[in-house]
Amino acid sequence: MKVTFLGATGTVTGSKYLLETGQRKILVDCGLFQGFKQLRLRNWEPLPLDPQTIDFVVLTHAHIDHSGYLPLLVRNGFRGEVICTPGTQDLCGILLPDSAFLQEQDADFANRYGFSKHHPALPLYTQADAQAALTRLRAVEYGVAKDLGDGLSLTFRNAGHIIGAAMAIITDAKTTVTFSGDLGRPNDPIMRSPEPIGDTDFLVVESTYGDRKHDTHDAGDILAEIINRTAGRGGTVLIPAFAVGRAQTLLYLVRQLKSGGKIPNLPVFLDSPMAIDASEILYEHQKDHRLSAGDCRSLQGVAREVRSADESKTLDRNHVPSIIISASGMATGGRVIHHLKVFAPDPRNTVLFTGFQAGGTRGAAMVGGAKQIKIHGDYVPVRAEVMNLGMLSAHADADEIMAWLKTATKPPRTVFVTHGEPAAADALRHRIEEELGWICRVPAYRDEATLD
Repeated sequence: MKVTFLGATGTVTGSKYLLETGQRKILVDCGLFQGFKQLRLRNWEPLPLDPQTIDFVVLTHAHIDHSGYLPLLVRNGFRGEVICTPGTQDLCGILLPDSAFLQEQDADFANRYGFSKHHPALPLYTQADAQAALTRLRAVEYGVAKDLGDGLSLTFRNAGHIIGAAMAIITDAKTTVTFSGDLGRPNDPIMRSPEPIGDTDFLVVESTYGDRKHDTHDAGDILAEIINRTAGRGGTVLIPAFAVGRAQTLLYLVRQLKSGGKIPNLPVFLDSPMAIDASEILYEHQKDHRLSAGDCRSLQGVAREVRSADESKTLDRNHVPSIIISASGMATGGRVIHHLKVFAPDPRNTVLFTGFQAGGTRGAAMVGGAKQIKIHGDYVPVRAEVMNLGMLSAHADADEIMAWLKTATKPPRTVFVTHGEPAAADALRHRIEEELGWICRVPAYRDEATLD
């Protein structure tokens, strides 16, 4: 076996790993690069291999940094199967068309208002491309071995994180390699804990929070403080939230706070058609999470669901204290961008982020204290209070990753640390070497490794 690292190296985005063995080429994850411009430009460059030569794509989960390149791969000639869990298949059904719609919308907006350097500005791919990609998806349940031919077998195990998230275990007669995907947290209020590693020869592990631990304060208490403080000065809490996973956790917490009388009965708006649809998928995949059917249904009554663009625009004219949950989670696109133009300049308001902010994103800039952010070619002042509830992250922190690594029944021959910014990946490498005594490596972009 040989693995080539085509993404998620030195960054938390663009996950792509090419596994070659015998007569097979398997691409594990197929994500978009996000954040810094030099990374985003890679999305426009041809892959360093012909998509027609790839036999299978294996998706660990549906987040765009793991699945969002699929429409391009299919448009450029990939004709194999995309293997994923049922939950991932359902979420891709809303995430990929939404990603394409946003790109088409952004290109149209840039052309109408003339702020792009490209004439005309074009979307990376279209909604038709996304629909074509969805026809390639094939679902396999957790724990069921999938024959990939040439003596290869694939098995998914639950990784927590979001609905359908999986670690992918690929094995032949001699060697087993495990790709962690994004690891969830052991005590997440909604998602189940990641399953143990078991027996593997090689391991590719994420390191998003490889150099830090999550805040141990109660997320509900902190959220209540922020909401009460903001409402007290007549402001609105604008929450850029990841539509899949984080939005549902926020609804769960807001419901608890309201029922417990810990926050005023403010109007709550879920301004994300994708998050609305994702909440329905939560109900349909109850084996993936801890909530009962009643809990899932009750989440749908917490907020007023905002689907149309016109309804979304009316929120910007609403001067009554409220809570607006809108995508995207790192403020890289979507409706929340338009809300930031209105709410970020007002010191009465709070912009509340709820997890990791990749370098080069508006979210990272704001959490880092930026006094202005660039939106649609113009600079918008940031006078609102800016907070980040990092403890709501759906990613395991450094201690939680280390605890998960210890579930391996034997030391892997090599651990490859990926999906982390440089400091985080190297910190996790150091801990694995020092605390576990395992051979560990942080690969660079397009590095290759022979798995003997």
